[in-house]
Formats: sequence, C-alpha cells, structure tokens
Amino acid sequence: MIDELTSLLQAGEGYHTEFKQSIDKTFVEEACAFANSGGGRILLGVADDGTIKGIDTDNVMRSRVQDTLSQIEPQLHCKIEAIANILVIDVPEGVDKPYGCSKGFFMRMGANSQKLTRNQIIEFYQKEGRIRFDELRHAKAVYPDDFDPDAFARFLKLAGITPAVEREVLLRNLDCLTEDNRFTNAGVLFFARDIDFLLNHATVVCALYRGNEKVTILDKKDFTGNLVDNIDNALLFVKRNTKVRYKIEQAQHEEIPDYPEVALRETIINAVCHRDYFDKRANVLVEVFADRVEISNPGGLPSGLAPKDFGSKSVARNPLIASLLHRIDYIEKMGTGISRIRQAVAEHSGTELELNYNDFFTATFRAMNIEQSRRESGQVTGQVTGQVTGQVLELLWVAHEEKSKKALMESLELSGRDNFEKLYLKPALENGLIEMTIPDKPNSRLQKYRLTAKGHALLQQDGNHE
Repeated sequence: MIDELTSLLQAGEGYHTEFKQSIDKTFVEEACAFANSGGGRILLGVADDGTIKGIDTDNVMRSRVQDTLSQIEPQLHCKIEAIANILVIDVPEGVDKPYGCSKGFFMRMGANSQKLTRNQIIEFYQKEGRIRFDELRHAKAVYPDDFDPDAFARFLKLAGITPAVEREVLLRNLDCLTEDNRFTNAGVLFFARDIDFLLNHATVVCALYRGNEKVTILDKKDFTGNLVDNIDNALLFVKRNTKVRYKIEQAQHEEIPDYPEVALRETIINAVCHRDYFDKRANVLVEVFADRVEISNPGGLPSGLAPKDFGSKSVARNPLIASLLHRIDYIEKMGTGISRIRQAVAEHSGTELELNYNDFFTATFRAMNIEQSRRESGQVTGQVTGQVTGQVLELLWVAHEEKSKKALMESLELSGRDNFEKLYLKPALENGLIEMTIPDKPNSRLQKYRLTAKGHALLQQDGNHE
C-alpha cells in the first residue's frame, strides 16, 4: 500500500483522487461526488500540492470521519485506512445513485467536484433510471380525444384480455392512464392516434441503400404509428428488401432467408423497447444494405448493467413498455432477447452478428458470402431457378392478372420506383417469369405485365397459389 500511496502522491489530484489537509466543510461534498461518479480516494493529511502534512489517525479521528460520511444519503459504506500519518478514505462508486448531502448533489468533473444545477440533477436522474420515461404523464395528450380504440382492441386481443370492466379502469391497470385520466408516455406509445405529433422521436425510420454504402437510398419509410405497428412494419420492410432463397425439390420448397427472421424481430423489438426516449435527437433506425442489416437505437447500456453482464442480466430502461410487450408475447422473458438473437444467428449459420454500444446500441447482421452459402445449401435448379428472391416471388403473387407498373407497385405497397425495377421487375423479366404485353414497345404508356408459363409453374410449386 505504501508504494500505491507514493504513486498517488506523485500523480497528484485527478478524477479518482482528492487531497485534503484536514476535514473541512467540503469533505462530504467530495465523497458525495466520488459516489456519484466512478469512485475515488480522499487522502486526509495531504496538501493540494501533494505535500504530506499528516493528521491524527486515532479512533477519535476515524469516528469523526465516519460521522461526516453518514450525512450522505442514501447510506454509503466507505473503507477507512491509516498509512503512517495519513488517512485514506476509499469511496466506492455508488450502486444507488444519486447520492446527496445537505449541500446538494455533486459530481466529479476532472480533478474537481461540482455542484449539480437543477437541470443537471434532472438529467442525472434520467440517466440513472430514477425517472422512467414510460411512467411519466404526457403533457400534451388528451384522453379520450387522442385515444385509438382500434389499437387498444388489438392489444386486448393479443394479450387475451376480455374487457369485463370499463376501458378507463383497464388503461389505469395497465399504467397507461393516470387517476385523473391523463395519458402516460407508455399510453401514448401504445394507444394514441397521432403519435407523430405527440412523440415524433418515437418514429422508426427504415431505409434501403444501393450496394454496401450509405449513399444512394432506394426506398425509405418513416413508421409513425403505435409502438406495436411500428415493430411489425419495420420487420416487414426488412423481409421485403432482403433475399429469400428457395431449395426446390419436386413439389416442395424450403425457404432460406439470408438473415434469421427471429433474430431480426427480436432486435427490432429490443431497439423500440429499450431505446432512450429522453433523447429526442434520434430515432430507431433500420438500414438494409446489400451485404448487411443494421438496427440501431439511441441509448447504450442502461445504468446498472455492466458490460460483462450484457446478455446475461436484465436491466430495463423502460420497464412499463417491456411489461406491456410481454403481455402480448412480443417479449418472452425479461433479459432473454439477446440470448435468443445469438441463438438464432448460430442456428442460421449464414450470418455474422456484431453488437456495439456506446451512446447508441447497434446490431449488425452481416451475410457471410451469400453466393457460397447458396451453393452449400444444395439448391436444385430445373424448370425454374432455385435462386428466385423473395421480392420476385412477391411480384408473381400480385401479377396473376395483367397490371401496369404502377398497379404492381401499389399492390406491393412500394413507393421507390428504382427499388421496384431493380429488385422486383428486372429479375422477374430476366428469368422469364413475367412478360410485357407490348414487348416491341417497352416504354409504352399502355404497357402491362403478366405471368409466363414459367411463372405459373413456380407459383404452383409454391403452394398452388395460382
């Protein structure tokens, strides 16, 4: 310990070290600041410049130090050790932040301790999860004017709840409505009509890019509905814009997606459920590239969850949102989402998963050599190719009657013309699955498209859709 003390004295005061010649009025503030930050040591009997002045280290002084530390709320256990004529007070990082004393709340800022302002205290409480966004009353939402009965009816059906009591009683039991009939934020996210107006940062943004770079956007959707609809629509967007290969054997086929759907779904749910809703600068973002899918949300690991425990322990940033999703079976058990994602990726064996967390949480699903995995899957080619994508098959299902390009896009609910032509129309034409009704005038305003015999054969193999 003598060697460690020598190193501390040589290094001087810093983020984790404070020198004090005696117990003064700021002693408890320094201890409070260390508890609210990353912990640290206070060396009693040392001047600011690191010169050892010495101090009594008897039981009377230790008792005085302990009495001073007892002013901190909630209670904090600090280790007190005497080294020669110096008292070393080891202040741990608190597990029940924030810690305060009669002078207020303090945090360590570099080599100094700073008293928190009102706004800093609010921000600190939010960061530490002492104020839950989902439980707070929403200031603008008005019940029942902003209430969406269809969203509520769907939730009850998914949750298996038979409405035997008044609607308001149910909403209060779900913690979505206060006693004076005001929406909580969770109530807005699940059951409000115009969420884009009430909580516009709750939008889920989905984008499809050309190639592997974030340069050219082929399709983009901003989902501004209730939380459950946003999850479903985001997953549908990814499925429509990633490939599904088919292993065809006689009249049977096996779908082989480039990415495991279970993992994608769990990740989207995780992003929507556990994002930091106090951060209004960013949305949940779902991005589809040629070689990967990235899903990100603002807010890294929640306070109280150490990196070493990530994936094995659960600390919910928005416990009410998580509870409501659990009621409708969108979440199986608290804390199992990451394990399910990793398991699905491992079973798929064609995808690599990368998880990153700082100010954002990002999950990247990377397709491992798609062409090689297709060959290894033993696909059979015959009358129709075994490498028909999911997008092409979707097009065939809606092209059973002659339709214009615009009508086909409307049937598929697509808005990006370039995306439609590249991923749907062009490969279907090249594979001879559809044909033009006016082939000698491909750009005719009267041009329509229809299934070929080859297209009909593929649909018959795909479960006799035709």
